Amino acid sequence: MKDKVIELINALTPELNELSLEIYKNPELGYEEFKACKLHTDLLKKYGFNVQTNFSGVETGFKAEYKSNKPGLTVAYMAEYDALPEIGHGCGHNLLGTVSTGAGIILKQIIDEIGGTVIVFGTPAEETSGAKVTYVKNHEFDNVDIAMMAHPGSEYTRSGSSLALEPVQFEFYGKTAHAAASPEKGVNALDAAIQTFNSINALREHIKSDSRVHGVIMDGGRAANIVPDYAKCQFYVRSTSKTYNLELLEKIKNCARGAALATGTELKISKYEFSYDNMVTNETLSDVFGEKIYEVAGIKMSEPPKSSGSIDAGQVSQVCPAIHPYFDITNDKNIAGHTREMASCTLTDYAKRQMKNTIAALVLTATEVMQNPKLYEKIKYEFDHTEK
Repeated sequence: MKDKVIELINALTPELNELSLEIYKNPELGYEEFKACKLHTDLLKKYGFNVQTNFSGVETGFKAEYKSNKPGLTVAYMAEYDALPEIGHGCGHNLLGTVSTGAGIILKQIIDEIGGTVIVFGTPAEETSGAKVTYVKNHEFDNVDIAMMAHPGSEYTRSGSSLALEPVQFEFYGKTAHAAASPEKGVNALDAAIQTFNSINALREHIKSDSRVHGVIMDGGRAANIVPDYAKCQFYVRSTSKTYNLELLEKIKNCARGAALATGTELKISKYEFSYDNMVTNETLSDVFGEKIYEVAGIKMSEPPKSSGSIDAGQVSQVCPAIHPYFDITNDKNIAGHTREMASCTLTDYAKRQMKNTIAALVLTATEVMQNPKLYEKIKYEFDHTEK
């Protein structure tokens, strides 16, 4: 099977390189990825997928599906293709999406032999309010048996965890007055925002050490001699588990409620972006991917770094077994993500070789699981009995 997969990848490589390059040259922000979406879907249509665009209410999303003529498991690959403001594809999503679409096309060419269904989901806007959240909310992953993707980085690392994320916005409404002549007639909304920060800072002593709360004041007044009647601040609240994060979020809201009470302001609480659930890696599935990348390229996966960020793949991992490993696209381990240097790395011959290796591992992981009912049973048992 390995030799056949590699042969198919070699034949597809020129088109995959062109796909990645065109998306690199035309970076589009989240929910504006019209060209990237078309490039992916045109290639998937060419290889016989049934493609739905404007998928699940997401204009730049898509679902490409191929059902074999035999029953079997449903495998999904997740393709991201949004860029970052000003620096383009500094997170390597031009290559990430290409890997997922490539894996889907290769698996499609052999799935009639083993049975089952392969899906490639086009998942816009991972950098902001990711479409995977919408897809999960709309039950698009309910019938998926395993979901996979691999993210470009500076080394091969196993799929790990991520932090659950809750965005929260506080708006305080007060009353203007001349800050020198009649301050007693004003109600200072900025004071409420500042007091919220002070209360949250006091709360830090009593939250779990692996949780994070960070925020900014978006609006705090226009002139020093006018008591501000409006202030707005936004926070991210992150924790290793969704359950604890919701508890912490309520405490953060209470900090704002207390600040409003103390200053006499009115408070409006809202959510300004999507919530992200924590990533729950299926370790059994992750082990299979590790075995396959070693089989293909002699690569040993490193252990994942400690959770520090948040990804919308976490939402998917809550509803079906999922993995989100990282693959190496640069020999320079000092190059960080979200940089122009990382974007440039996606164009190198080194990155293109690792793209091929990663596609092969993703496809072979799928075929191993699809042909081994006991292995899938183990994957599903772990999923059902892992705390989310």
